Amino acid sequence: MTVEDSVLAPRPVSGEWLGGHFFKGISDATFGLVQFRFETLWLGPLRLLVFGDPVVADNEVSWPIEGGLLAAAPGGYFTIRGDGGRLTARITGYRPSLPPRLYELTQLQVHHGLVRQELLWIRGRSPAARVPADTIRRGLAAGIDIGLCAAVALVFARRRRLTAVLGIAAGYHLTCWATSGRTVGGFAMGQRVVAVDGTKPSLVQAVLRMLALPLAAVKLRAIHDELAATDVLED
Repeated sequence: MTVEDSVLAPRPVSGEWLGGHFFKGISDATFGLVQFRFETLWLGPLRLLVFGDPVVADNEVSWPIEGGLLAAAPGGYFTIRGDGGRLTARITGYRPSLPPRLYELTQLQVHHGLVRQELLWIRGRSPAARVPADTIRRGLAAGIDIGLCAAVALVFARRRRLTAVLGIAAGYHLTCWATSGRTVGGFAMGQRVVAVDGTKPSLVQAVLRMLALPLAAVKLRAIHDELAATDVLED
């Protein structure tokens, strides 16, 4: 089995640096639920995947897969490589413990989301893929979207309208960000949410962005974009 994820990267990265940094962001993306310690991915007391000592080359690092709950048997490699204008993560020869169809619907989707998220964090925010959207115009787009969600709640929710607005807003923004990157307000203001490499945001990015949005509103800083590795750019 071979699984690959990659993102655009503006500069080469050494294998030694990748080996020391790649797994650090997994804990942040899972809000501390998954940890990487002693060459092992842990979910609480559960050893999800156990790796051997990393093999480091000039621009890549590779960990042999030696076991864990998610591995049917030892074998295969997890490799991170940075060259040719891309950061690439690849699993080869891995045998998942889940049945193939269940693996494709569950574990594989989580893997794609988390690995892509970490690759984007490593890639960094600079240079931006296009021109960043103006702060005032971002605020106007947000106002349009909030007004739209409130109007829908007013029409269809007979009680608990605040709860309805919050639920509608969450579903609306998650759907828009993960499908086109553009809400109605974004369309009106000519802007779009993208991953930091200029590609469409993943569902994991959309969820992280949504969860951090209240904190961004309190801090008056785009913390949600920092956490989700996203940008709002002129469309």
